[in-house]
Amino acid sequence: MKATQQLHDLGQSLWLDNITRDLLNNGTLERYIKQLSVTGLTSNPTIFDHAIKNSSAYDSGIRECQNRGKSGEELFFNLAIEDLVRAADLFRPIHQQTNGVDGWVSLEVSPLLAHDAATTLAAAKDLYQRAGRPNLFIKIPGTKEGLPAIEEAIFAGIPINVTLLFSRGQYIAAADAFMRGIERRIEAGLNPQVGSVASVFISRWDVAVAGKVPAALNNKLGIAVASDIYKAYHELLASPRWQRAFNSGARAQRLLFASTGTKDPNAPDVMYVKALAAPYTVNTMPEGTLNAFADHGDVSHIMAADGGNYKNILWQFSQAGINADALAAQLQDEGAKSFVKSWEELMSVLSSKGETLKKAA
Repeated sequence: MKATQQLHDLGQSLWLDNITRDLLNNGTLERYIKQLSVTGLTSNPTIFDHAIKNSSAYDSGIRECQNRGKSGEELFFNLAIEDLVRAADLFRPIHQQTNGVDGWVSLEVSPLLAHDAATTLAAAKDLYQRAGRPNLFIKIPGTKEGLPAIEEAIFAGIPINVTLLFSRGQYIAAADAFMRGIERRIEAGLNPQVGSVASVFISRWDVAVAGKVPAALNNKLGIAVASDIYKAYHELLASPRWQRAFNSGARAQRLLFASTGTKDPNAPDVMYVKALAAPYTVNTMPEGTLNAFADHGDVSHIMAADGGNYKNILWQFSQAGINADALAAQLQDEGAKSFVKSWEELMSVLSSKGETLKKAA
């Protein structure tokens, strides 16, 4: 039995952190579903930037959109929705079998809206309606400005993947926004079953402190922070607040571990996947990490619900001069800026490809 199936059987969902038209066209995604227990996927502007830049599979779609007068963001979302609708249909049987717990795909709103709640909400509603698939998450960053949009989107019945979360405090704020949206639906007599995940980024912590802490602490911060958040997740699920919502028919916002590909070439390539094995969570991983874990991963460790030894590790980092709260804010801000950069590059690639295709016509 492959380690990916063992992880799935443990109760953790394995999602692919990638989508390309080639993956869809050549049957690779379907193979991952059947052979590697993949039950969902995530996307972001960087992923689409690389996909469109490095493949001719989108050329005909770009031409067709241009012929209809579409360009820029409008052209991109046409291409992205086409891909994600196809992926959503592949995962639809899983979504139905699990009664909506699993089988999701994710599409992010424009990162240019990360600090504009009203426009983010309008974009989320538009994209969800255009896709027309019940198993599509709209990704909204869990920034201070994004939280009101998350609450309003949940209240409006739009499934949300809250992205760009790094710390316990950021996770709790996102979970609170989700809960407020659900509680308002209950109060209004609406169905409280609105899907959501809270995506916590892991490896970027270790990249940020590389070379700034003793060697004994290398690659330990991300997992310690994840353990802290996992404890907070369990505390929420055990709280009277959540149990009241559950009693009214709500479904929990699942914790999702993102950025789980190992960045340190001297560290094991499945380090984060192995350390973050936890029931009723999601791990979305890059293609290389997924294949590596299927090949030589093992499920010998299960995360402790109380976080295990994370407090001692976080204390050691504080003694080494790392202010985790300040770093979390920095990482969230840098993540938002990175997605904006990828978005701008993506728009540039679409424009360049469009011009090239026009000349070749």
